[in-house]
Amino acid sequence: MGVLKISRELITRMISHALDEYPLEACGLLGGDAEVAKEVYPARNDAASARVYTLNPLDHLRADRAAEAAGHGIIGVYHSHTHSEAYPSQTDVAQAPDPGWHYVLVSLKRRYPVVRSYRIEAGTIVEEDVVEL
Repeated sequence: MGVLKISRELITRMISHALDEYPLEACGLLGGDAEVAKEVYPARNDAASARVYTLNPLDHLRADRAAEAAGHGIIGVYHSHTHSEAYPSQTDVAQAPDPGWHYVLVSLKRRYPVVRSYRIEAGTIVEEDVVEL
Protein backbone atom coordinates (compact mmCIF):
# COMPACT_ATOMS: atom_id res chain seq x y z
CA MET A 1 0.00 0.00 0.00
CA GLY A 2 1.25 3.47 -0.86
CA VAL A 3 1.22 6.61 1.21
CA LEU A 4 0.57 10.29 0.65
CA LYS A 5 2.24 12.62 3.14
CA ILE A 6 0.54 16.00 3.30
CA SER A 7 0.17 18.86 5.76
CA ARG A 8 -3.09 19.75 7.51
CA GLU A 9 -2.86 23.17 5.80
CA LEU A 10 -2.93 21.61 2.32
CA ILE A 11 -5.79 19.28 3.28
CA THR A 12 -7.71 22.30 4.57
CA ARG A 13 -7.07 24.17 1.31
CA MET A 14 -8.45 21.27 -0.75
CA ILE A 15 -11.54 21.04 1.47
CA SER A 16 -12.04 24.83 1.30
CA HIS A 17 -11.79 24.72 -2.49
CA ALA A 18 -14.36 21.89 -2.60
CA LEU A 19 -16.75 23.84 -0.37
CA ASP A 20 -16.25 27.05 -2.38
CA GLU A 21 -17.15 25.28 -5.64
CA TYR A 22 -20.12 23.35 -4.24
CA PRO A 23 -22.53 22.22 -5.73
CA LEU A 24 -20.07 21.69 -8.61
CA GLU A 25 -17.03 19.43 -8.38
CA ALA A 26 -13.77 21.19 -7.57
CA CYS A 27 -10.44 20.02 -8.95
CA GLY A 28 -6.75 20.79 -8.75
CA LEU A 29 -3.25 19.36 -8.78
CA LEU A 30 -0.75 18.33 -6.13
CA GLY A 31 2.86 19.41 -6.38
CA GLY A 32 5.69 17.75 -4.50
CA ASP A 33 8.14 14.88 -4.52
CA ALA A 34 6.94 11.25 -4.88
CA GLU A 35 5.01 10.62 -1.64
CA VAL A 36 5.17 14.14 -0.18
CA ALA A 37 2.75 16.85 -1.26
CA LYS A 38 4.29 20.31 -0.88
CA GLU A 39 1.60 22.40 -2.60
CA VAL A 40 -1.93 22.28 -3.97
CA TYR A 41 -2.86 24.11 -7.15
CA PRO A 42 -6.61 24.75 -7.39
CA ALA A 43 -7.90 24.69 -10.96
CA ARG A 44 -11.09 25.49 -12.78
CA ASN A 45 -13.43 22.66 -13.64
CA ASP A 46 -14.15 23.25 -17.32
CA ALA A 47 -16.98 20.69 -17.17
CA ALA A 48 -18.83 22.94 -14.67
CA SER A 49 -20.56 19.80 -13.39
CA ALA A 50 -21.61 18.24 -10.10
CA ARG A 51 -20.73 14.78 -11.47
CA VAL A 52 -17.49 15.08 -13.46
CA TYR A 53 -14.47 17.33 -13.71
CA THR A 54 -12.27 18.50 -16.54
CA LEU A 55 -9.15 20.25 -15.33
CA ASN A 56 -8.63 23.53 -17.17
CA PRO A 57 -5.56 23.12 -19.45
CA LEU A 58 -4.21 26.61 -18.72
CA ASP A 59 -4.48 26.01 -14.97
CA HIS A 60 -2.67 22.69 -15.49
CA LEU A 61 0.13 24.47 -17.35
CA ARG A 62 0.40 27.11 -14.61
CA ALA A 63 0.59 24.39 -11.94
CA ASP A 64 3.30 22.56 -13.92
CA ARG A 65 5.35 25.74 -14.17
CA ALA A 66 4.85 26.71 -10.51
CA ALA A 67 5.84 23.23 -9.33
CA GLU A 68 8.90 23.24 -11.58
CA ALA A 69 9.91 26.69 -10.31
CA ALA A 70 9.69 25.36 -6.74
CA GLY A 71 11.87 22.38 -7.67
CA HIS A 72 9.02 19.88 -7.58
CA GLY A 73 6.76 18.03 -9.98
CA ILE A 74 3.08 17.30 -10.28
CA ILE A 75 2.46 14.19 -8.18
CA GLY A 76 -1.31 13.95 -8.29
CA VAL A 77 -4.75 15.37 -8.75
CA TYR A 78 -7.59 16.08 -6.35
CA HIS A 79 -11.27 16.61 -6.90
CA SER A 80 -14.46 16.62 -4.91
CA HIS A 81 -17.43 14.30 -4.91
CA THR A 82 -20.42 16.40 -3.97
CA HIS A 83 -22.93 13.63 -3.28
CA SER A 84 -20.96 10.39 -3.18
CA GLU A 85 -18.25 8.76 -1.10
CA ALA A 86 -14.53 9.51 -1.42
CA TYR A 87 -13.98 6.60 -3.80
CA PRO A 88 -13.05 6.82 -7.50
CA SER A 89 -15.94 6.54 -9.93
CA GLN A 90 -15.69 4.61 -13.19
CA THR A 91 -15.18 7.98 -14.93
CA ASP A 92 -12.33 8.81 -12.52
CA VAL A 93 -10.68 5.47 -13.29
CA ALA A 94 -11.09 5.90 -17.05
CA GLN A 95 -9.56 9.40 -16.90
CA ALA A 96 -6.62 8.53 -14.61
CA PRO A 97 -3.63 9.70 -16.68
CA ASP A 98 -0.63 8.53 -14.64
CA PRO A 99 -0.24 5.35 -12.54
CA GLY A 100 2.39 7.13 -10.43
CA TRP A 101 0.00 9.88 -9.35
CA HIS A 102 -1.96 10.20 -6.13
CA TYR A 103 -5.72 10.52 -6.77
CA VAL A 104 -7.19 12.44 -3.84
CA LEU A 105 -10.92 12.64 -3.32
CA VAL A 106 -12.74 15.09 -1.06
CA SER A 107 -16.25 13.83 -0.32
CA LEU A 108 -18.87 16.34 0.78
CA LYS A 109 -21.59 13.69 1.16
CA ARG A 110 -21.48 13.56 4.96
CA ARG A 111 -21.67 16.23 7.65
CA TYR A 112 -17.87 16.57 7.68
CA PRO A 113 -15.69 16.33 4.56
CA VAL A 114 -13.78 13.07 4.07
CA VAL A 115 -10.38 13.03 2.31
CA ARG A 116 -8.95 9.79 0.91
CA SER A 117 -6.18 9.00 -1.57
CA TYR A 118 -5.75 6.24 -4.14
CA ARG A 119 -3.42 4.90 -6.78
CA ILE A 120 -5.05 3.89 -10.05
CA GLU A 121 -3.19 1.65 -12.48
CA ALA A 122 -4.68 -0.22 -15.43
CA GLY A 123 -8.16 0.13 -13.96
CA THR A 124 -7.14 -1.16 -10.53
CA ILE A 125 -7.91 1.10 -7.55
CA VAL A 126 -5.73 0.81 -4.45
CA GLU A 127 -6.33 3.02 -1.44
CA GLU A 128 -3.27 4.52 0.21
CA ASP A 129 -2.73 6.01 3.66
CA VAL A 130 -2.95 9.77 4.04
CA VAL A 131 -0.36 10.80 6.64
CA GLU A 132 -0.34 14.32 8.00
CA LEU A 133 3.06 16.01 8.20
